[in-house]
Amino acid sequence: MPGVSSFRSKLVRAVLGASAGLLAAFTALAVAELVAGLVRPAAGPVTVVGGAVIDRTPAPVKDFAIRTFGEDDKGVLQLGILAVLALVAVALGMLGMSHRRAGAAGVLLFGIVGAAAALSRPDSTGVGDVLPSVAGALAGALVLYLLAAKAVQVPDLAGAGGEDGVGGWGRRGFLTAAGVTAVAAISAGALGRFFTGRQGQGAVASREGLVLPEPAAPAPAVPAGVRLKAPGITAFTTSNSDFYRVDTALTVPKVDAGTWRLRIHGRGVTRPRTHTLDQLLARPLIERDITLTCVSNEVGGPYIGNARWLGVPLADLLEEAGVLPPSRGGRADQLVARSVDGMTLGSPVEDVMDGRDAMLAVGMNGEPLPFEHGFPVRMLVPGLYGYVSACKWITDIELTTFEAYDPYWVKRKWARRAPVKTQSRIDTPKPFARPASGTVTIAGVAWAQHRGVTRVEIRVDDGPWQDADLAAQAGVDTWRQWSYRWNATPGGHHITVRATDGTGRVQTEERTRTIPDGASGWHSVFVTVT
Repeated sequence: MPGVSSFRSKLVRAVLGASAGLLAAFTALAVAELVAGLVRPAAGPVTVVGGAVIDRTPAPVKDFAIRTFGEDDKGVLQLGILAVLALVAVALGMLGMSHRRAGAAGVLLFGIVGAAAALSRPDSTGVGDVLPSVAGALAGALVLYLLAAKAVQVPDLAGAGGEDGVGGWGRRGFLTAAGVTAVAAISAGALGRFFTGRQGQGAVASREGLVLPEPAAPAPAVPAGVRLKAPGITAFTTSNSDFYRVDTALTVPKVDAGTWRLRIHGRGVTRPRTHTLDQLLARPLIERDITLTCVSNEVGGPYIGNARWLGVPLADLLEEAGVLPPSRGGRADQLVARSVDGMTLGSPVEDVMDGRDAMLAVGMNGEPLPFEHGFPVRMLVPGLYGYVSACKWITDIELTTFEAYDPYWVKRKWARRAPVKTQSRIDTPKPFARPASGTVTIAGVAWAQHRGVTRVEIRVDDGPWQDADLAAQAGVDTWRQWSYRWNATPGGHHITVRATDGTGRVQTEERTRTIPDGASGWHSVFVTVT
């Protein structure tokens, strides 16, 4: 029947074209990964295109991604890029069945996009970064061109009889060519991963071999009563594995401690300095318990953690370089920290040098910094949100002014200055919990870094505010646990919390989103008492 034959021919054409396109895309990515493994892993096309997408994504969309996907946002982005690539590959493969050159040209166009994205990255090292995308695109275009040529020789498309079809190829010929291509692509991808792993071995070995010195100024002993015995409350110290991670790095930089350098320069720096890690470790180190908060943390959100940090006082390094704070006649009011991946963060010089424990951290909870948290060195300034203070994988500090330079997030409409807002969170009971009537323990944490928390109050429904019991305070730069024993009666209830900081200011009820300088508002949960 002519109609059935025509439909079968179209179906075969679509399947073969889609298969050719997907194999071409897979080959392109595998070859690109191989070349990136030989040249520079960070120049892989998925990484550079993903980074370019992150850079150009509006702040509200980024905020939505973090709220929705949490620390999986980067994985979701990569999957999205691969899904789009797969759809385009299918379309180009089907185009290649009729117009082989046009289909191949489409693959080459994607290589150009990848190359442009590589050059646009702030950590680009130049023309060498385009090699993975270009090599992958050339390989993918060649595969699509050749497979499309074999696909049209399949009997249902070529109209030739016999098992082998036109020129002795046919179905068997296409499958053979596709199989060889797949094996070659898998091998290239595996080699790429091998070479990428080898490039990171030096960094891994340098971290494993690093022995942290004892601090010249150990952290003060944690007072008795800092940790409340309330089931479900957040631990006072956050383990390294549980500490939140929010950054723009699609692949975690692995920096060799032996080759790492930090440069201090810029406006008002009369004695520019370049430091090695060994030089920093030879200096008197301080150890402090400090709570860090991400500006993307919603009211009641999880992007906050407390750790014991070991590091070099940042103010000492700046003073040795000749830097003065603005209050003492300094010429710079902004410190711009640059990461190995090109990220820039801007901190007020006055805050860094006002006596707080701003540091270049080398240790976290008794061990060298994990790679995810900035090994070998990261910066942190108590009392400021991370996007203006907590530069990971830091390699450069430039003194400048807020008027002269806008760092990464400021260019994207976030505030230049961002002190942490007073906040509190109910950890237990959880939202929509169904506790039994009687005494129910309400507990959680409150924070106002560099001001401290002096009071936490609880309100049930529209009742009066009641004082919660506070745990001992470990310091003004850490969060503080609290609890309240509630005589719960059956029915639905709203529980609300608010805190007062060390200046006497009560946490505001006004509800704001995270953009541009952090969320505010009272956290509340609804429970049903049975």
